[in-house]
Amino acid sequence: MAATSDSEAVLAALKIVIDPDLRRDIVSLGFVKNVAIDKGRVSFTIELTTPACPVKDQMRAQAAAAVRALPGVADVAVQMTASVRSVSAPETGRTPLPGVKNVVAVGAGKGGVGKTTVAVNLALALAQCGSRVGILDGDIYGPNVPIMLGLHTQLTTDGKQIVPAEKYGVQVVSMGFLTQEDAAVVWRGPMLHGAVQQFFCEVAWKDLDYLIVDMPPGTGDVALSLSQTVPVAGAILVTTPQQVSLADTRRAIRMYQKLNIQPIGLVENMSYYACPNCHHEADIFGHGGGEALATAMDVPFLGRLPVYQPIREGSDTGVPLIVSEPGSPAGRAFVTVAERAAAQLSIAAHKVAEANKGKIPLIPVR
Repeated sequence: MAATSDSEAVLAALKIVIDPDLRRDIVSLGFVKNVAIDKGRVSFTIELTTPACPVKDQMRAQAAAAVRALPGVADVAVQMTASVRSVSAPETGRTPLPGVKNVVAVGAGKGGVGKTTVAVNLALALAQCGSRVGILDGDIYGPNVPIMLGLHTQLTTDGKQIVPAEKYGVQVVSMGFLTQEDAAVVWRGPMLHGAVQQFFCEVAWKDLDYLIVDMPPGTGDVALSLSQTVPVAGAILVTTPQQVSLADTRRAIRMYQKLNIQPIGLVENMSYYACPNCHHEADIFGHGGGEALATAMDVPFLGRLPVYQPIREGSDTGVPLIVSEPGSPAGRAFVTVAERAAAQLSIAAHKVAEANKGKIPLIPVR
């Protein structure tokens, strides 16, 4: 059999492997690369759309089994890689952020729901999965990201741009690097807008798959400035189960939709308390409100996070839970949220790519 026909047989066999998020086979999606055949030994690469794919091992095994079943195949070598796609569509007219594929806002309708804790652990979980991640502390009035990461530094420049700090493999920029710990930031809208623009456009972000933006709570100026400054891949909303939080989260979802920022997921934080002794789960703030709201507003539900003392301790000491206890039930819950968020971004990027097939890209207006 000719080598070309052999390669075609391999690709035909691999069409049984379906990407669970994009719901198409990996061959038609263009994921299969570098097919090589040498005396019965077949090797190829499967390039996924995110390193944070929870089923990549199953996909590798399924692909290897499909090819191994072909006549004359003695051995199969499958390499799994990932290349994160950008969600941003060229029609937005906003210039993509240099060095960043996807800007992801993490917001909340009200304060006190653990938004920054979720943003920090989400960023670290994505980084641990193999993604290149940055976090921008957009909560100008309450910049707590440096505390949660144990960062005590000042912003530096390379002579042209601000150089991000780095901790746990994540690039970080925060207003907290510019002010004293007890200093209050008392700014009106134009000053906030200027700070947001500077943090986005004058920072030397280095080859990021995801830039997580910790937003201020509520529906204020920073979200508006964000929508006007850069293309945003999507927003993740954090809530707690009680009704007062859910009501404010509903407003926040509507705000992002009004700003043409797609809500790509909702996280229910402080969802339950699991007793460390008897393992009984107590729904001290209510049950199921976040998931019900996500269903009602047609927003993907990314998961439930527990009330767990080491989460609070890690935030206070600068060693987040995803660093100190990644294998704990709470740590695994954060990883699940990260994987589901990455999946939603992959789905959004695929929809943009499909919608833009055959279109002539517009040149962004500067």
